[in-house]
Amino acid sequence: MVADDEVTVEQIQKWADEAEAGYDAEELKRRGRGRPGRGAQPTQVIAVRFTAEEIAALDAYAAREHLSRSEAIRRAVAGYAA
Repeated sequence: MVADDEVTVEQIQKWADEAEAGYDAEELKRRGRGRPGRGAQPTQVIAVRFTAEEIAALDAYAAREHLSRSEAIRRAVAGYAA
């Protein structure tokens, strides 16, 4: 993309030229789709609602421990279940 997420006519033309030339299907297959897995078994997304205060506490903990929100939540659940 270009600066400030602005799409220019030139960028659109570049994408169109690339699409018209065709894509390497084998290369696309090698890249895979979606996020990489976390293990041998499929994972499941679970929606959880948090208050603004809970999110702030979660983010502070994650920042201190250099974790993503998801990893911080997984660790909290693992600690609770242990």
